[in-house]
Amino acid sequence: MQKIQTQGIHHITLVGADRQTSIDFWEGLLGMPFVFEQPNLDDADQSHLYFDPGDGRLITIFTSEERTPDRAPAPQTIGCVHHLALDVSQATFRQIAGRLDARGIEHSGPKDRGFMDSIYFRDPLGLLIELASYRFVPPQGVPMGEVMLEAHRIRVARGDYNIQEAHLADAIELLTRDRRRSLSEDRTPKDPY
Repeated sequence: MQKIQTQGIHHITLVGADRQTSIDFWEGLLGMPFVFEQPNLDDADQSHLYFDPGDGRLITIFTSEERTPDRAPAPQTIGCVHHLALDVSQATFRQIAGRLDARGIEHSGPKDRGFMDSIYFRDPLGLLIELASYRFVPPQGVPMGEVMLEAHRIRVARGDYNIQEAHLADAIELLTRDRRRSLSEDRTPKDPY
């Protein structure tokens, strides 16, 4: 059987409360421009708000003025979304805890994930939000996933528990070497594994 090949996330739609709660959070806190609004085409009693997270995709929210925010943690059982992770720069990441503190928003504090840094907090509707920042920039023309795949292979070959910055550096070196040749390379390159 043939696969249905995807090419990325088109958009993510969340169930929101009232319109202003969504605008205040997605644009007011996270800086995502509010770019489009129309009725929910499957339910005329709801509005459909569109926000631009900055990567060419969209996050959309179904809202209704009949609903009020509920800060109780969203369910995390089978079939539910555990969290939504959003990409931020390292410069922004270093400011997040202070900016959340200034707004009185409880958060996890920075978390070291080896290949990235993370911080977690809940949106006004109880959804767990992660703001994540990779600790590397992939070589020109190399997708992020290729660096992660190569770093994973290196980590496994070395018997390490999780991906760390050394695995990333070696993966980037290997991927760069494979794509950029040199006249002085008349020898077999060193195997990073």
